[in-house]
Amino acid sequence: MDYKLQTVDMKSQLEMGSLDSESIHEFNEKSPSSPEIDSQKFHRLHTAKSESCSGASQAGNSLTSRTLVYKSIKTVVFSSKLNLLIPFGPLAILVEKLTGHHGWVFFLSLLGITPLAERLGYATEQLAFYTGPTVGGLLNATFGNATELIISIYALRSGLIRVVQLSLLGSILSNMLLVLGCAFFCGGLVFHKKEQLFNKATAVVSSGLLLMAVMCLILPAVLHYTHTEVHFGKSELALSRFSSCIMLVAYAAYLFFQLKSRENPWEENQHEEGSDNDDGPEMSKWESVIWLFIMTTWISILSEHAVHAIKGASIAWNISISFISVIFFPIVGNAAEHASAIMFAVKDKLDISLGVAIGSSTQISMFGIPFCVMAGWIMGQPMDLNFQLFETATLFITVLVVAFMLQDGTSNYFKGLMLILCYLIVAASFFVHVDPSPVDADKELKT
Repeated sequence: MDYKLQTVDMKSQLEMGSLDSESIHEFNEKSPSSPEIDSQKFHRLHTAKSESCSGASQAGNSLTSRTLVYKSIKTVVFSSKLNLLIPFGPLAILVEKLTGHHGWVFFLSLLGITPLAERLGYATEQLAFYTGPTVGGLLNATFGNATELIISIYALRSGLIRVVQLSLLGSILSNMLLVLGCAFFCGGLVFHKKEQLFNKATAVVSSGLLLMAVMCLILPAVLHYTHTEVHFGKSELALSRFSSCIMLVAYAAYLFFQLKSRENPWEENQHEEGSDNDDGPEMSKWESVIWLFIMTTWISILSEHAVHAIKGASIAWNISISFISVIFFPIVGNAAEHASAIMFAVKDKLDISLGVAIGSSTQISMFGIPFCVMAGWIMGQPMDLNFQLFETATLFITVLVVAFMLQDGTSNYFKGLMLILCYLIVAASFFVHVDPSPVDADKELKT
């Protein structure tokens, strides 16, 4: 009877995992059965217990992994209302395969790219938490205008050099006139009883870089249209490639100056904004890298479909390719900047709004354009800085207007309204502008 009670107690302790070695030894001494049989029973029970524990551990790890994946997807995909446009991307691919209607393919591709561009910026901001200010600044310079650069690379591969030039030009015009104008206008309406202030020194440096970019674009155009080239068609290309190298060096020096300067008001305001919100990173470093890869891949796929459909969309809508490239492409790429600039302006943080709008224009003019020239050189495409007279003149006047608006370091809703109206004039000009082909332009020059 005592043996049976000991056996039952032994089994219950084994099941609870609380039996130690002394209890096992005591049980073996008291047990009338052979030690070998008892040892086999114990080992079988111990093995079953270990297997159940390892199985529970694996199940727990699997559950944790699924929880992390679900949390990451929820943070990136379901945290923005703009992501409701994501399904239009796969729909564009489906429409192209079923109908081949280039107008709808182009339109749906642009809708699908819009939320991806915004999420790409979000993933870059998350990764910047782990990289520090220097590398974070380089990441922002690289991915801040990634959508425009990806579209440009696919257009270059297809030989659509004018699409590349016009889309980059449109991005600069959109940021300087539309994005900055909306920020000034909305901020001025909220703080209509006072003039908003921003750091004038930072604006002057950015305006100087933009004027340098305009100079690099004007000289090849003037060289071409005044027939003063040493070798017709070759000298302007050589000058463009040399100037592009200089522009990249200047932009690298500008980044170094901006990141290493102790008196950088834009960076100080960013730190203030982060301390006010007291927000840390919402995802890990490797999650950010994975989402950057996913977003970049999707943008690349949709950009390829949009570039291939641009000519068909121009014919279907009876709109010139120049208008589509200058107006439609930049609005998609600048959606995130547009929202951010307005959000900071209504919080009376105009230095950040200025950094978003003018900083993005500086990135495109001093990094994006020369990068595409160098990429075209590698691909064997004659991408140059001759944006033709109409486009170069438009950019020159725009930079002058914005520079005058920024010279006193103040902002109000009337200045914002003026910039928005200027953008409408530019849009109307490109709507009635017919972009001549290179062959037609050369014929006009010879006559």
